[in-house]
Amino acid sequence: MKLCVIEGDGIGHEVVPAAVRVLRQVIPELEVVSAEAGWDRFQDTGEALPEETVKTAKDVGAVLFGACSSPSYAVAGYSSPIVSLRKRMETFANLRPTRFLPVPTARAGVDLVVVRENTEGLYVGDEHTDDAGNTGTATKRITRAATERIAHTAFRLARNEKRKRVTIVHKGNVLPQTDGLFRRVAYEVAKSYRDIETDDLLVDTAAYWMVKEPARFDVVLTPNLYGDILSDMAAAWGGGLGLAPALNIGSQVAVAEPVHGSAPDIAGKGIANPTAVILSAAMLLRHHWNKPAIADRIDAAVNAALSRGDYTADIVGDKGMSTAEFADIICAQLG
Repeated sequence: MKLCVIEGDGIGHEVVPAAVRVLRQVIPELEVVSAEAGWDRFQDTGEALPEETVKTAKDVGAVLFGACSSPSYAVAGYSSPIVSLRKRMETFANLRPTRFLPVPTARAGVDLVVVRENTEGLYVGDEHTDDAGNTGTATKRITRAATERIAHTAFRLARNEKRKRVTIVHKGNVLPQTDGLFRRVAYEVAKSYRDIETDDLLVDTAAYWMVKEPARFDVVLTPNLYGDILSDMAAAWGGGLGLAPALNIGSQVAVAEPVHGSAPDIAGKGIANPTAVILSAAMLLRHHWNKPAIADRIDAAVNAALSRGDYTADIVGDKGMSTAEFADIICAQLG
């Protein structure tokens, strides 16, 4: 088994090696191939996502991407390397699970997965400003083919994980030609999965229920932008972004990535929480390498550690353990 490892920026250089240690504990024969991408790489070379990294990722087929720093303003020649990598690898589905973890900020009873379409919506990158610089315009694109593909992914996941309901999230009352199409096609696909209950919510209503009663959700099927927002909202109930994993999947390549950013304020201090990256690596095992039993072992080790109060600084402050110490505990439990 081979893994392309891209540490990225900031705390990616700390949490990714911790997750690789955990993977090697359960898969000693794992071959790691390092590659570069990120804001730091762009500042050094003018390339955020080098072609050699794209080739390596495609050849290996499984990627663990750490964290990426991206400015909130336009920089000539720069675009987010993780967004670009998803597009280049054609990873059309983003899976964002949120389940209760034994930490003080988590909410009991929450166990949901946001299945986000990863290639369309407002994130197609078709955006421009007029010559006067006064009007910005972005294209939102929804197609039948991409919607059918992501809907089948959501319903298959629900069936495979013995989940009961898929909730389609949209804004079809205001955007009938785009979100309305997404809703309609998703319901058409639902007819092939009669064993799974299907309902739908407007995105603002879904946001309300994600705050008020997140346990009502099981599988949430959304276009790109809504999934980005709702999955971050959901992460609060799983203990926060430092514990939130994600996996981008396509027909051939999978890219695992934690939800958190590069956290430059704590980078280099050795205190970043590696849980999100470790759980993202477990998602690679479960959904890409088809080794759910090993993924279950990692999930159980993380739960056991957190249940004992083995917390990093983001959870308990100065009394928290270091990144390396937490990884040591998980590796020890995995034997």
